[in-house]
Amino acid sequence: MSTAAGPTAAGALRPHGFVARIELTGPIGPAAAEYVDDSLQRAHREGATAIVLQLDTPGGLSDSMRQIIASILAARQPVLGFVAPSGARAASAGTYILYACQIAAMAPATHLGAATPVQLGGENPLPLGNTPAAAGTAAKPAEDAEAAKVLNDAIASIRSLAQLNGRNAEWAEQAVRGAATLTADEALQKHVIDLIANDTDSLLTRADGRHVQVAGSDVTLKLAGLAVRDYAPSGRTRFLGIITNPTIAYVLLLAGMYGLVLEAFHPGVLLPGVAGAICLLIGLYALQLLPVNYAGLALMVLGIGLILTEALVPSVGAIGLGGIIAFVLGSILLFKSGVPGYAVNLGVIGGIAVSAMVVLALLMRLVMKSRRARPFNGDTQMLLATGELLQAVSAGGESWARISGEQWRVRCESALPAGARVRVVGRDGLLLRVTPS
Repeated sequence: MSTAAGPTAAGALRPHGFVARIELTGPIGPAAAEYVDDSLQRAHREGATAIVLQLDTPGGLSDSMRQIIASILAARQPVLGFVAPSGARAASAGTYILYACQIAAMAPATHLGAATPVQLGGENPLPLGNTPAAAGTAAKPAEDAEAAKVLNDAIASIRSLAQLNGRNAEWAEQAVRGAATLTADEALQKHVIDLIANDTDSLLTRADGRHVQVAGSDVTLKLAGLAVRDYAPSGRTRFLGIITNPTIAYVLLLAGMYGLVLEAFHPGVLLPGVAGAICLLIGLYALQLLPVNYAGLALMVLGIGLILTEALVPSVGAIGLGGIIAFVLGSILLFKSGVPGYAVNLGVIGGIAVSAMVVLALLMRLVMKSRRARPFNGDTQMLLATGELLQAVSAGGESWARISGEQWRVRCESALPAGARVRVVGRDGLLLRVTPS
């Protein structure tokens, strides 16, 4: 019966087993946090000797970052943070996560840092460069107490992680307070990371024999030569990753709104209403997981409302144009929160805005064309109609004719045979006056 690899009585890991590799790529959000937490638990269940958390992230949401850090600190296996491959970065939230790992490593040509917390709305909690005052210079105060709390909390958090794993706490504070960054070589010199490795195999070889703290116990790593097993995201995690992409959430929100509008205009069609409701619910679920700017969302709703008003009550286009402007501004502001990786693709916004302008132009053209058209109802419509005699008619006599798919009693001043084409020239109640067409 096999057991999960863990600390032995001598304090060293079993030399057999495998290493689980978790690739954390892209913005850090709820989907990423769930992926890391699930993978760490799965690695423990399957008896992984250690876990490599491979990072390449521009940062992300604070709550998701803290959830990942809590999962790392609660893991029963040592976690090796590895910024890779070359060209990757562990910026902003990625720096905190790297500090939380028992072993921190970077590949050549990678960097980390810029860990200053950013408030939703895109404003820094402190003025840029608000570092400890130089000699003879007064330190700049925080913009407000709330911003100072956020900054000090972030500093305390990363310093505690640095002290836990015996790394450079002073530089960690600089990364938060002054958005400092380091390359791999500089990070190694400043004792921000433990080693530099070209790939995962090299990382395991160089980490072999090091002593780390895992769940309060001293552990000696025995990793050289172990197999590496990749842990891919689950279907649920991939789905969350898709819908929490700001551009996808934005499109789902629009599809839901327009689907419900089409259903309201054409009751009973069902497909637009059902599809719109599903898209809207998924889009709203994604919004609660994303750093949403609610002013932008309000502008979007206002813009869609004005565009619909233009369609229902056609004007000279002023209402529709104002709606498009409000819609575009709201779309740009919707995810403008200052959090790296959480922004809507401007190309998508531009394409939708151009499409709305084209539809508005076609609508205005149809409105102007309808205003110039002749009335087409009642007696006027009958005067334009033509038909066919069903029976022969004598001069000044009456007969029957099929006109516009209906049978009418007609009177004609000329004698015409059955099947002759006639045109309506007047109406006396239910009797039509016709002439040869």
